[in-house]
Amino acid sequence: MADLLSHVLIAYALGTVAGWRLEWLSRRWVAVAMVGAVLPDLNRIGLLVSDPTVEAALGTPFAFDAIPTLGGVIVLAGIGATGFETHRTRAYGLLLAGGLSHLLFDATKHYADGEAGTWLFPLSWTRHPTPNLYVSSEPAVLLVALSIAACVWAVDRRWVEEPS
Repeated sequence: MADLLSHVLIAYALGTVAGWRLEWLSRRWVAVAMVGAVLPDLNRIGLLVSDPTVEAALGTPFAFDAIPTLGGVIVLAGIGATGFETHRTRAYGLLLAGGLSHLLFDATKHYADGEAGTWLFPLSWTRHPTPNLYVSSEPAVLLVALSIAACVWAVDRRWVEEPS
């Protein structure tokens, strides 16, 4: 849970700072990017519903393995953007940006074998060496993300006005 919350807080901070330069990027749109940061972790639904159960329901082979990859985020962002009546392209871009921020930060975490996952699928199956910057279960990761988000929130509320 701390890992997921960290990704959402990072997306909030990045989106809010970008909103200082981009007039159209209001707080409501930053929330869309925050939802996008959750997309790669939707593979956790496999803990509740097994692949064979989904295969039986769909009548076709199925696996949740591609969700935490570039291809999975591209597809899920597209599915999510269809829920918007207007500004679908903007919604798609922000969902994608949130998902990409998640994937990029995950690409720097510590893995037992020293290589990140195949997060570049379908472009590449390569597992690049990771800089092993953090372990996702460390409470310090959440504290750093929370501190950054709180600083950005304070600056945003104190010195940056929301366009009307």
